[in-house]
Amino acid sequence: MNDDVLASLRRAVEASPEDTGLRLHVAEMLLAAGRHTETIGEVNAVLQQEPTHEAALELLSRTVAALTSASAAAASAASGAPSAGPATEPGPVSDPEEPAAAAFDWTRAETEVGSDVPPPFVAEPQLAAGEGREGVAPLEPETPPVTLKDVGGLEAVKKRLDESFMQPMKNAELAKAFGKSLRGGLLLYGPPGCGKTFLARAVAGELGAVFMSVTMTDILDPYHGVTEKNMKAVFDSARAHSPTVLFLDEVDAIGMKRSGLGHHAMIRQMVNQLLIEMDSMAGNNDGLYLLAATNHPWDLDEALLRPGRLDRTLLVTPPDFEARRTILEYHLRDRPLAGIDLTSIASRTEMFSGADLAHICVTAAEKAMTESIQANRICPISMTHIDAALEEIGPSTLAWLESSRNVVKFSNDHGRYNDLAEYLRSRSIL
Repeated sequence: MNDDVLASLRRAVEASPEDTGLRLHVAEMLLAAGRHTETIGEVNAVLQQEPTHEAALELLSRTVAALTSASAAAASAASGAPSAGPATEPGPVSDPEEPAAAAFDWTRAETEVGSDVPPPFVAEPQLAAGEGREGVAPLEPETPPVTLKDVGGLEAVKKRLDESFMQPMKNAELAKAFGKSLRGGLLLYGPPGCGKTFLARAVAGELGAVFMSVTMTDILDPYHGVTEKNMKAVFDSARAHSPTVLFLDEVDAIGMKRSGLGHHAMIRQMVNQLLIEMDSMAGNNDGLYLLAATNHPWDLDEALLRPGRLDRTLLVTPPDFEARRTILEYHLRDRPLAGIDLTSIASRTEMFSGADLAHICVTAAEKAMTESIQANRICPISMTHIDAALEEIGPSTLAWLESSRNVVKFSNDHGRYNDLAEYLRSRSIL
């Protein structure tokens, strides 16, 4: 694969994020190069725009099959066992109602998956945070734990989070006395790059719980029935090590609307299994706290948002002034600085996401490094470098906020997005 061509195409995708054909072309190149995780990221971006996109769903199935095959080969090599022959290679996912290809022995394949390949979700609490082999979703104890005090600014968001979720969980008996249900979970939604995952980690720290993050790539498997088993294993692992915050990242990719999935039975069954596991939270899920995050809550299956499931929603807005100042300070630490005015930068970056602010700091550092190389001496990051970075980088949240305006206008009869409507009005977007 030509890395220069790929880099050029990715820049084109950044400039035209709605161009699904171009994004899928990039995904095909990544798949051909064996870069499976990046491929799934590009495919998920398409599915977030069009959950029923046939080519994206087909490419997703091929990528998962390739990823599983690579994982099985790695596991076999690590154990010293001989690699499975062609008959054990995972084939394309098909509808259960369609006859399987005669050349593929599904019974043998599923038996070998169960015996040779490590279970996709084996909780390993002895692993440090973030460690684990491919295909494993380890529990991640924070050392030291992240709490809401570590979240700079966003006081309104933290207040709502505390009132709607934290306090009832911390004071279960009192909550019951006031008729406050402890069932259900919390859905964090908002523009990408605004700290939804960090907030989920802070919740885990506040509750004294370990953190377990799950994405679509952790659950999907090309073998019939294994995806549902993986989903169950996720919840069973979280229950076994309670208190646990189980975080479903990009939940719209895991819980997309079944009505739009047509004949894609594998993904429909994944959504069904997710609903079954969430319903069991009423009985045996003491100490299990379910959080989910999405950039597109309107793409979720409506059943996920019913009482007892993800029945609390919280808008995570772009960082406010104080949050921006804190984020900038964090990303500029341990770098040579000269005359940096954080207050000035924060005041000029309204509507920038946390990821945008990090990008500004990295870009400014690159410019200072280039200058240092040319001058053959250390040239600290200055406001000149920050200004140059700001000329190149704009707020990425605006596209999301503009697109969400139509949802608020035409699909908010139930009032679910009232907080989003209020925020858009405060920014003169609605």
